[in-house]
Amino acid sequence: MPEKYLQSACLMDSACLYIVATPIGNLKDISQRALDILNTVDLIAAEDTRHSGKLLKHYGISTKLMALHEHNEEQRIQFCLDRLQEGQSIALISDAGTPLVSDPGYHLVKNVRESGISVSPIPGASALTAALSCAGLASDAFVFQGFPAAKHSSRIKQLEALRDESRTMVFYEAPHRILETISDMHTVFGPERQAVLAREMTKVHETFLSGKLESLHSQIEADTNQQRGEIVILVEGRDKHQRQQAEEISVNAGHVLDTLLEELPLKQASSLAARITGLKKNQLYQLGLDRKKQQ
Repeated sequence: MPEKYLQSACLMDSACLYIVATPIGNLKDISQRALDILNTVDLIAAEDTRHSGKLLKHYGISTKLMALHEHNEEQRIQFCLDRLQEGQSIALISDAGTPLVSDPGYHLVKNVRESGISVSPIPGASALTAALSCAGLASDAFVFQGFPAAKHSSRIKQLEALRDESRTMVFYEAPHRILETISDMHTVFGPERQAVLAREMTKVHETFLSGKLESLHSQIEADTNQQRGEIVILVEGRDKHQRQQAEEISVNAGHVLDTLLEELPLKQASSLAARITGLKKNQLYQLGLDRKKQQ
């Protein structure tokens, strides 16, 4: 293969910001090109220098490290621009995987590009694509949602906005919130929705759990090991039949709830409506609240 196809435009230009993917777990999951870049740049901007320092030490890389994370990115931009304008090269890495996928760096890349300086990707591992490739859910169209909101009410609103999403949905989640989030997904998306939990991918304790959301919640609750480590949640999108069926159920449930509300307080009406329709009590309670707001 001609040499020109082995090099990016950046390699011909000394000033460049490289966006370098690093392993998501197994340290062997890094490309030779990534190692070459990390060895030869003038500076590495890392989300956590202590964490990234272990990777660099493993491969004997002694390039100078600088912290660049969500709390200091704005302050570091000018420093990086100055170095690049002097003709230096910088590599941006995150704690794991491909930078800017639920990681800081967007503002830096935007400013560097606007300054006319080259930005070049050094592709590699990504938890998003790794999980999607093994989940067994439709992958021809998907939507990445990052981390759901930490607060319950905000998370419910986010999920409700995705209720009719037809594409496979991919989320990252912290281990201490995994049970709450799966429970909220079950409430919003319904009991029949298929989902997959991908945990600790490429590591010793890698696991994939799959099933309907209620079953998935039970599996995670029964095994506390599934509530640890790096987690990706994948939820199948709603198809047309499911959407039509859900709409019919919603109309019927709404009629039942409205009838009961003529005689009973909302709490009692939603509880009784849940017994009649088979829907979750909190779903019906929220429906009742929404209808009261509209009155």
